Amino acid sequence: MAYGIKKFTAKKWFKVFTNMYILVLTVFVIWMVFFDTNSLLIHLELQKEIKKLEKQQDFLKTEIAEDKKVLKKLSDPEELEKFAREQYYLKKKNEEIYLIEYEDSLKLHP
Repeated sequence: MAYGIKKFTAKKWFKVFTNMYILVLTVFVIWMVFFDTNSLLIHLELQKEIKKLEKQQDFLKTEIAEDKKVLKKLSDPEELEKFAREQYYLKKKNEEIYLIEYEDSLKLHP
């Protein structure tokens, strides 16, 4: 039995893996990847969050650009009146408004 252990410990890969530097390096790498506050897993999770926030930022920038166009358009009094009539059904004095709805645009509850 002792001969089997000596034969086992004499192998090159056993000597490499029992080297103190290799053991310390292995523990360090495992610690940095899984347990440290700046671990690789947390880093990857934060990268996903950054990409998500960048997409949201791009979306909001396009929304802001569209809203600026609408505001510029609404600075014209005629466009403002048109917008108010279409969106809020506002009218002038002594004016009647008729809303025409088609069958396919009605929401019927069964």
